[in-house]
Amino acid sequence: MDQSSINRPQQFDLVVFDWDGTLFDSTALITRCIQAACADLQLPVPSREAAAYVIGLGLHDALQHVAPTLPPERVPELGLRYRHHYFQRQHELSLFDGALDLLSVLKARHHWLAVATGKSRQGLNEALENVALRGVFDATRTADETQSKPHPLMLQELMAEFGVAPDRTLMIGDTIHDLQLALNAGTHSVAVSYGAHEPSAFASFPTRYVAQSVGQLQEWLLKHA
Repeated sequence: MDQSSINRPQQFDLVVFDWDGTLFDSTALITRCIQAACADLQLPVPSREAAAYVIGLGLHDALQHVAPTLPPERVPELGLRYRHHYFQRQHELSLFDGALDLLSVLKARHHWLAVATGKSRQGLNEALENVALRGVFDATRTADETQSKPHPLMLQELMAEFGVAPDRTLMIGDTIHDLQLALNAGTHSVAVSYGAHEPSAFASFPTRYVAQSVGQLQEWLLKHA
């Protein structure tokens, strides 16, 4: 048997990852920065759970959710405070252990790899400046250049870019926003429980698997992707 046929994807041509809380270990920092930004504007400070819930949404939608009493015209002001706190600490963040190995294995199997994230284009590009990540992803989508999750447009655009059908596409994420995105776009999904949302929140979604670690995620993908 020729090597190319051994390495050909078994079920999914396109594997799409959420970024924060799925590949990037940033959940705790994002939560703290949302809380700090609300405190700066003397707004009610959301609980850790409430702040973590909005991770994965576009920043504007996320801040509207955690600060419902803030007039809409002041949401950009809250966003500036969030960015202030985040950029002060972002150098402390890194990929989850094992994430680079996982991406390398999938790349070797000839899957197309993509990112669909609630981050801004600037924020994602800064994260992707890591030398080890150059050339890993075939395409990316951010919330400020298309519709925010869970609207299906992110996945629809990625599938159209590669000519891949929904049943050959897998979305991987740590929040219900990622799983709802996949459901809305008609793709398969896998959840990870080490990010922003508690795994009990995934029970109402037809996700294929819930991985408790990057290692478990890699093991499942090698068998089923």
